[in-house]
Amino acid sequence: MHGSLEMTSELISGISRSVLEMASLSEQRALAYDILVCPPTVYLQHAVGIAEGQPLVIGAQNVNAHENGAYTGEIALPMLAEIGCSYVLIGHSERRALFYETDQQVAEKFAACVAEEQQVTPILCVGETLDERKQGATEQVVGQQLDAVLDKVGIQRMQQSVIAYEPVWAIGTGETASPEQAQNVHAFIRARLAQHNTGIAESMRILYGGSVKAGNAELLFAQPDIDGGLIGGAALKIESFVGICRAAQKLAAQT
Repeated sequence: MHGSLEMTSELISGISRSVLEMASLSEQRALAYDILVCPPTVYLQHAVGIAEGQPLVIGAQNVNAHENGAYTGEIALPMLAEIGCSYVLIGHSERRALFYETDQQVAEKFAACVAEEQQVTPILCVGETLDERKQGATEQVVGQQLDAVLDKVGIQRMQQSVIAYEPVWAIGTGETASPEQAQNVHAFIRARLAQHNTGIAESMRILYGGSVKAGNAELLFAQPDIDGGLIGGAALKIESFVGICRAAQKLAAQT
């Protein structure tokens, strides 16, 4: 819940300009990664207009599982699709913690997104709290969150999504997950999916969302099962976000 019309315009324009300049100087000569920006709902249509023709797409932070109806204050998937939203976050840690979204509610939202007629790709967020990590329950919690969705839609529908691992204990707390800790959970997520379908598991994008910054992005993105980042505070300033993009571009040039 940050920003204004002016900030949204400056952020999208500034990121676009900077990453295009960076790409022109890179061995790749083009962006070798995808950029998604998820502004607050009231700025979505404005953001889509600003992003047109730019090297990024726009997504929403939340959506309701119902296609329409008397759900005052909620946003439906067809509404997001109509204005040009390409992605939506599902089950973000703050939605789970502050608004008490259950695994079942998250699964219902995910199922709505991957229905055949929909055009908005869900980014399923999973992750454990500090207490859960201290109790050694990371895999149990993350596995349960994944299984709720898998039980609802099946592995084939997972192909239409992205997964983001958010260690809640490493977001805005001063605690930091090491690249190895992050990799371990990403590997667990991929292995969990592989129990259902190895090919789909290998092709899934799994993002890391635990205080990614320009200073640690390269080490994180270099891990074999980390395919990108779900960026929080570092996305509010052009320079810090572009620094993360620079790490992605550098690694892409090495492959």
